[in-house]
Amino acid sequence: MADNSESKRTLIFTYGTLKHGLPNHNLMQDLISQNDAVYLGPFITQQPYPLVCGLHGIPYLINLAGSGNRIKGELYSVSSRGLVRLDELEATSIGHYDRLPIQVQSEDGAVSKDGEAYFANSRFGVRLWEKKGKVGMSEYSQREAREYVRIVDRVIKSKSGSYVDDIALFLSS
Repeated sequence: MADNSESKRTLIFTYGTLKHGLPNHNLMQDLISQNDAVYLGPFITQQPYPLVCGLHGIPYLINLAGSGNRIKGELYSVSSRGLVRLDELEATSIGHYDRLPIQVQSEDGAVSKDGEAYFANSRFGVRLWEKKGKVGMSEYSQREAREYVRIVDRVIKSKSGSYVDDIALFLSS
């Protein structure tokens, strides 16, 4: 019999580098191959949200429902083991992203779901939106992904060596 923690699934809305054809989709493919994720299809946010690119071309969904655009992305059903790996990539433990509730619907509007998405951490999300002139996009695509710098290739400039501190430097420049 399956452990309850392993049978519990969370719906995760991906809008950035985890989507098909984008730089971190290999993680989703790995989770799928290990039965830790199931692709449910293309979905769109029910409410508009700001979506901007920050330092190193990283996409950030900002937790300001009602601002920005309805965001196109993909929905996955993810196991608790898969969530650990996603949280690690998104650096939730150090305050890079916050995993928060979100309402999404299928592109044709026929199916609505309550899920979760990775939002820019509340310490910098709104400031990033303001730095971008409150202008966002409705979809992170191959075009934007060309500016993305993988973690292993990033140059950290803050004295602390923390990427989150680099974001603060970026916002203050």
